[in-house]
Amino acid sequence: MVGGQVNERLVILGSKGGPAIRPGGPSPTSSLLEIGGRRIVVDCGLGVSRGLVEAGMALAELDLVLITHLHSDHVLELGPLLHTAWTAGLKTPVRVFGPVGTKAVWDGFLVSLAYDIDLRIDDEGRPDIRGLVTIVEFGEGVVCDEDGLLIEALRVEHPPVTECFALRLSHDGRRIVFSADTAYFPPLADFARNADILVHEAMHPDGVDRLVARTGNGERLKQHLLASHTMAADVGRIATEANAAHLVLNHLVPADDPLITETDWTGQVRTTWDGRLTIGRDGLELPLPKPRRKTA
Repeated sequence: MVGGQVNERLVILGSKGGPAIRPGGPSPTSSLLEIGGRRIVVDCGLGVSRGLVEAGMALAELDLVLITHLHSDHVLELGPLLHTAWTAGLKTPVRVFGPVGTKAVWDGFLVSLAYDIDLRIDDEGRPDIRGLVTIVEFGEGVVCDEDGLLIEALRVEHPPVTECFALRLSHDGRRIVFSADTAYFPPLADFARNADILVHEAMHPDGVDRLVARTGNGERLKQHLLASHTMAADVGRIATEANAAHLVLNHLVPADDPLITETDWTGQVRTTWDGRLTIGRDGLELPLPKPRRKTA
């Protein structure tokens, strides 16, 4: 924060696809978008709370949380993030926007931590967290439109999950798009048209068999990966068709295979995309482009 103004930036907090964590490896998916004075967390994979702290954001300033879908690598730390922010001094309302089922996740967390929550309210004089957090479940279309920030959702293909949504955030003429988890989905290119930054999941073909062998799920896991995620070259096709200004690969599958380097990811994408490219990693910070118009 400089001169009372929030830095406008995108931070990849967790860059890994899938819930497993390994020694020295990346964390599952989450991102921080600071735009128009808002602090927006997109997905809450394991490690999001520490990632935010290490990115220099005070958890007590948490504002909006967006959940793309309810796979554990996107939602496992939703409750713990909100609770940790609360114990860090959160006193202002937080809204969580997520697909159908998000409220059940939050309600279940509250039940599981009822002893601790009630004790801290009584013993430490904290406000009731149950009154600070509002869950809003959304479908396709406009998610939120306020104070110059427009958030829109597009249902994408991530079988067997049906409630999975790409998100488009627009403010002051700028457009940031998150693909969520998705198979190659051409309509996403239209949704991401002229995006300043397109954050898209990516899978590397050479790593799929080694990943399946390491996790032990065999052909069932392989079938899921091939049906539900996007090969890196197809990500490039989406970015090209969308005329995106900057493509950021995230939710990498696999993200921690030592035989697949940043050069390998780049080589796959460059077969279909010749624009600005960044391969995501935990802690990666990118400044947002300047507003294209002055706020009235």
